[in-house]
Amino acid sequence: MSLLFKKNKQTEAQIDEFLDLVIKGGLIFKQAVRYYLQGRIEEFEGHLKELSDTEEKGDELRRQIETKLYLRTLIPESRGDVLGLLESSDKVLNQTTETLMQFSVECPVIPEDLHPLFIDISDYAVSAEEGMVKAIRAYFRDLAAVRDHVNKVLFYRKEANKSAEKFKRAVFSRDLRHSHKIHLRYFAYHVELIAEEAEDVCDRLSIATIKRYI
Repeated sequence: MSLLFKKNKQTEAQIDEFLDLVIKGGLIFKQAVRYYLQGRIEEFEGHLKELSDTEEKGDELRRQIETKLYLRTLIPESRGDVLGLLESSDKVLNQTTETLMQFSVECPVIPEDLHPLFIDISDYAVSAEEGMVKAIRAYFRDLAAVRDHVNKVLFYRKEANKSAEKFKRAVFSRDLRHSHKIHLRYFAYHVELIAEEAEDVCDRLSIATIKRYI
């Protein structure tokens, strides 16, 4: 992150650590969804606990970084953009955790033949989250690479939307209770929302990148 933090390696390291937690959260989520669909509930709950702990660490680390950026008047010309990126990235991690928590609370019954489609939604959503982190890292290290990573996030968001639509159409075309259909639609939507949140971060990031060039 030498482009912005030439004189403060500690803050640079903390931002890297925070982004590592966002990546970790996505990977935990992806594996936990598989455990849930396989009926391996004990392992699923273990991953949920790990994801909750990861989110808490991310929240605390973000607050520490924000305090340093304010109190030490670091990068005053870009501080607002950096703070906004951290807060919106934290929101993605929170969305990931909240979505997995709802699996534990509401226990959706997903037809076995629809598991592959649901895994696709999950995988594309996490890929969008990972691309978002790469785009943010590029903002600090290599501005020219931001656009490429943002475009990948847009691609994965679209694929998540397509897979979610296929899943919803399949659900509503079969003979299930309407309440069951609505329940499954709810879960597809909230997994899909992870990718949407990642895209929102990249929209903010694109504007911040343009400002760095001006």
